[in-house]
Parts: sequence; C-alpha cells; structure tokens
Amino acid sequence: MSTEQLLTTPLHALHRELGARMVPFAGYDMPVQYPAGVLKEHLHTRAHAGLFDVSHMGQIRLTGANAATALETLVPVDIIDLPVGMQRYAMFTNESGGILDDLMVANIGNDELILVVNAACKNQDLAHLQHHLAGQCDIQPLFEERALLALQGPEAVTVLARLAPEVANMTFMQFAKVTLLGADCYVSRSGYTGEDGFEISVPADQADALARRLLAEPEVAPIGLGARDSLRLEAGLCLYGHDMNTETTPVEASLLWAISKVRRADGARAGGFPGAEQIFTQQQAGVSRKRVGLLPQERTPVREGAEIVDANDKPIGTVSSGGFGPTLGGPLVMAYLDSAYTALDSEVWAIVRGKKVLMRVSKMPFVAQRYFRG
Repeated sequence: MSTEQLLTTPLHALHRELGARMVPFAGYDMPVQYPAGVLKEHLHTRAHAGLFDVSHMGQIRLTGANAATALETLVPVDIIDLPVGMQRYAMFTNESGGILDDLMVANIGNDELILVVNAACKNQDLAHLQHHLAGQCDIQPLFEERALLALQGPEAVTVLARLAPEVANMTFMQFAKVTLLGADCYVSRSGYTGEDGFEISVPADQADALARRLLAEPEVAPIGLGARDSLRLEAGLCLYGHDMNTETTPVEASLLWAISKVRRADGARAGGFPGAEQIFTQQQAGVSRKRVGLLPQERTPVREGAEIVDANDKPIGTVSSGGFGPTLGGPLVMAYLDSAYTALDSEVWAIVRGKKVLMRVSKMPFVAQRYFRG
C-alpha cells in the first residue's frame, strides 16, 4: 500500500510535528517511534507516563435490550452479567474454535455496550456482528467519530486526575463516562503495557487538543508502536495475527482464563458460542501445542518465525513474537511449542541464522504487571 493510500488518525499532524518516524500499520500511517527512540520511550512508560495514539483500532457501539444476550452468542465470555461500569476481555471464535479477533467489551449502562477491536480486523469484525446480530441489536461503528488514546505508566493517574479527579478512584477494568477539556469521553482503567493506566475514547475532532494537553504535562512523553510492542511482550500479552489467529484456539493460546466460568462446559450458560465443542474437547483432552514464554540464554535476539528444535534438532515449534525487553534487560520470546516441551525450565533451541540458541521455558509475564486493583 502506498503512503497516499494509507489512512491517518486525527493525531497525524501532531505525530509529524513531534518528529515521529511513520510506518504503514494495519492500513494506517502510524508512528513507530519519536526522536527519543524505542528504548527510552519504553523505559519512560515504565517509570512515568507515555501517551499512545491507538485511534487506528475500531470502536463499535451495540445498543438494545438484547445487546448483551446477542453478543454472548459470538464470544466465550459472560456479557449478560457484566456489571455496568466494567469492561472485559473477549474473543470472537469461529466454528472450529479458532480466534477471529480479540477485543474489549464495556457495559456503559442503558443497554449499551462499547467494543474495541483490533485495527486490522475491524471491518471484518463489523461484518461478523452485522451478519450474526442483525435484528437483535443496533450496531454502530464509531471508526470515524472517535479517536482512542492510551495514557500508560505509574504516573498516568496523577496526570489524568488533574483533568478529572474522579479517575483516581477507578480500579483496573472499570469504565466510565468522563468529561476531559469539555469533551465527552469514555475512560477505562486498562491498557496494553502491563502498567497502570487509562484508555481514553474521545470525539475525533477533540483528540488533538486533549493529546496536546496531556503531552504538556511534565510526566508525559509520546510513545510509538515500537515501544508498545516491547511493553506488551514483557507483559506476556498476545498480539492478534502473531500470537493468535483463526488457526489458534484459546486453549492453545493459553487464554483459558478468558473463558468465563459460566460459559464453560460445566457452567450455567455452557457453550452457545462458535467452536464451543472443539474448545471444551481440548480442555478435557489437552492440545498438541501451546503458547509459552521463552528466555534466550544468550544475548542473541530471536525474532518471529524462528524455528524451535529439541536437543536432537527435531522441529518442535515456532516463535510467534520476539524481541528485546528493555526492562528485562535481555531478549524474550513467545512461541508455540509441542506440549511435551512446555514445562517450566525445559531447554529448547531456536535456529537463528543457522545457529542454535539455547532457550528456557519461562513463566509469563516476563515483567510483573502493575494494574491498579485498589
């Protein structure tokens, strides 16, 4: 896709003004880093507060008395009993139990749900909702109407509370309507970095003013997609299209925690979502491969797509995400491995430019998550 064809977010001019290096991402012209560089941006977010433009992601509103019941038919998650003012992680599954996308679902009351879906999947997700839920609830894409900012890091709450003191009382995964600089925003205490922080849905025409105000605070720096990726990798968080896809089930992706108890095989509202029987069978019988964390035992970076072998050079898996963890101080990897090799501290080898690099299966997250749970 040429630069002329790329979509832009409402903050595009601001990124250029700040000296961002722009790259194509999910059909958008997006900032991968600013002049400080990925390493400093990553460490700044861990120590202070970083502002991310994630307006390329898709926001969708579902309304109607049956919205929660209808959405439950497409996800293995408890939506009916999701409390007002809370959000929950969910996945769209297909008939074979594969993951079509992962998303956040928030209940803002008055029979209204707000969904945030991945940028590369948002048009197909909208079509999926329209195909399955037409006539059951109103489905409204907010792709052009609203921008999305993420303010992440231990000082994010200090910064945002200057504009709206009530956010200091929010806890992890709470969701509220908040007025920021006169703009009607939706704010959730959540994010994709493993740090405390907020995601802020703001009307598109008011996003630039809010971003500039937040960046004017001494704790805040602009952060690009490069550091966003290293932060989420240290936190052990999946990236759709890399660590999961339509060929991967929640069981294989080590996301069983995200299937609500009430929707499991022995739950009060068991199944009723695409691929339920396949997923339940895997829960009972196990799977042949699983997503695990790996720590290379030398400084060699191991990248996505690298083959993993055992001591006898037998192929046993593939790297789904890999890079350098600035907080960890070394390389780190997520990979799919044959289940026989997934026990903690198991030794495996990655093939990097024809050389074997020793790795050990590690618990995740690699860096402790610091969500604010009150």
